[in-house]
Amino acid sequence: MKLWIDAAEASSQRVFGMSLIERHLKAARHQKIEISEVIVDCGSATETRFVLEPRLKAPVRIVQSTGTCGERLAAAAANEAVLATDAATLADARLYGYLGQNAGSKVARGDAPDSDAVMARIEPGDIARIDRNATRLSNSVAGLAPLTQAEFPAFIRKLRRSTPYYLFRVETAEQARKLERFLFWSNYKGSTDFFTKYVYPPLVWLMVPPLARARVHPNLVTAVSIFLTLIAVPLFAEGQFLLGFLCAYGMSVLDSVDGKLARLTFTDSWLGNILDHGLDLVHPPFWYLAWAWGLTGGDTTSPAWQAGLVMLGLYVLDRLILAIYPRRFHKGLHTHAPIDAFVRTFISRRNINLPLFTVGYYLGLGVPTLYLIVAWQALTCLYHGGRTFWIFFVERARPQGNVS
Repeated sequence: MKLWIDAAEASSQRVFGMSLIERHLKAARHQKIEISEVIVDCGSATETRFVLEPRLKAPVRIVQSTGTCGERLAAAAANEAVLATDAATLADARLYGYLGQNAGSKVARGDAPDSDAVMARIEPGDIARIDRNATRLSNSVAGLAPLTQAEFPAFIRKLRRSTPYYLFRVETAEQARKLERFLFWSNYKGSTDFFTKYVYPPLVWLMVPPLARARVHPNLVTAVSIFLTLIAVPLFAEGQFLLGFLCAYGMSVLDSVDGKLARLTFTDSWLGNILDHGLDLVHPPFWYLAWAWGLTGGDTTSPAWQAGLVMLGLYVLDRLILAIYPRRFHKGLHTHAPIDAFVRTFISRRNINLPLFTVGYYLGLGVPTLYLIVAWQALTCLYHGGRTFWIFFVERARPQGNVS
């Protein structure tokens, strides 16, 4: 299958530092679809200088040709299936994967019925359905069957949410700015903690666009986050809570920045995912133990230190419980029902426990607050355990159609 980009009317706008053509190429690579060739068709335009992604496996050709958009598209699709879009459209990256992997001619459009933002798959046998007189891609593929939202797999496991596919035409700076905000918010998880959802986003937004334009790799942000995470442990343990809190909150914000930056610029990687998710999984109990050590001056016989050890055990137990649901349903427990997504906002997690402990510490109630956090973790374990039992042994035991 070829990737054909109509660049006769290429937009000069950039989204998160990338031209729309570069976004097309990066998205195609990110979706790992089999492409034999990329054709950037400039029509009769004389300006052919584009920023192209150099690491795409398929060869990339920039060509000039005569004829209408429909004629040029029909020629490209004569002998091989074509995935077609244009250089003024920003498409949902998932469309590359869906259209690229599912045979049959289909056209996806933006929200408006007459939207000029399109992406289409054209099989050689459907060339006759291309309007050769059309000067724009949207009109050229008007005769193809539409890709409906109902048939598109909308659930995004990493974001724990379902999102309809989207396409936008980007021709002005104002449209580009609005689209950047849309993309930013659409990359937030459907179920996450209160602070990630409502408090940190303004700070994350201040950082992501300039980092994207400067082409800073998210792994660099993750490296800084790891450094802050590690240095916070001895600071807390030594009782230097102010410096420890600064590092901890810096890490908490950057933990959102690296993920957004990776998804918005198609620069997420296996190593980055391992470092980011591994860090999130491993570090919280070390902070909790460091809090207990710092509060007690290292007295391992004190109740506060014992509470820290209980917290460690409850944390591990909670993670083991949460590993059960994905083995059966291939998604997280908090996506199962609205109540689970709601509870995820407040359950015992780093971004909930950290502000709680900060307030308690500066009110002179550090130890009681630590006990409260341990109790909250215990309740979180009970909820997750109870929900897992209910889903597996009550809901699944009901006759089909009666599951609440």
